[in-house]
Amino acid sequence: MQKQFWLRLVLAISLDGRLAPAIGGPAQLGGVGDRRVLEEALAWADGALLGAGTLRAHRSTCLIHDQDLLNQRKSAGHSAQPTAVVVSRQQWYAAELPFFQQPLERWLLSPHLAKAKGSKDPLLPVGYERQVLFEQDWPQALNRLAELGLFRLVLLGGAQLAASLLQADVVDELQLTLTPKLLGGMHAWVPFQGGDLPDDLGDAEAWHLQTVEPLTNNELLLRYERKRVEGSRADRPI
Repeated sequence: MQKQFWLRLVLAISLDGRLAPAIGGPAQLGGVGDRRVLEEALAWADGALLGAGTLRAHRSTCLIHDQDLLNQRKSAGHSAQPTAVVVSRQQWYAAELPFFQQPLERWLLSPHLAKAKGSKDPLLPVGYERQVLFEQDWPQALNRLAELGLFRLVLLGGAQLAASLLQADVVDELQLTLTPKLLGGMHAWVPFQGGDLPDDLGDAEAWHLQTVEPLTNNELLLRYERKRVEGSRADRPI
């Protein structure tokens, strides 16, 4: 099976590569300009990946509000919002979170299928319209999402999920908003602790610059596209 998906990592980071202040808390660095390019990314996407831990911290996910982008999706025959795909090792639901009342479709991507007691048939988890089984690895899981109609994916965080996908070398595009702040601390967008990244990602030709765009409030949008050598691990058939 050949690669069917396209995955864009979308983040706002400080000049020293942090997602949040040293004391921690939800990552809320970007301003008005960053919000617009975030909504543009959501308008482009079929689905948005987010880790359960990030969802706990933020309590909700980003929605498209700008009317021109909503009209764009409607004209293309898409739902108003991309499908939110929660990535969790466990069956996860928290009724008190606003996320579960937001006007969008929710899927759960997990290595464990919920089942009714005494039944072998999978049980749809509370709060979700679909559950997708993470069976093997990230290429397989993302191709499965593509088979279900989610070809274009944005990754909204958090850092641990981003690191896992980068380690698998399945991120095709980086959309980074640099904000004019120096925050320090350990909350980097690629965690300091954990597995090493593939050597290929550190190659001078690994990422090609696509866009440099000044935003409001001295923010800067950077877009890089992953350039893979033919026959590399990331380009091999699954």
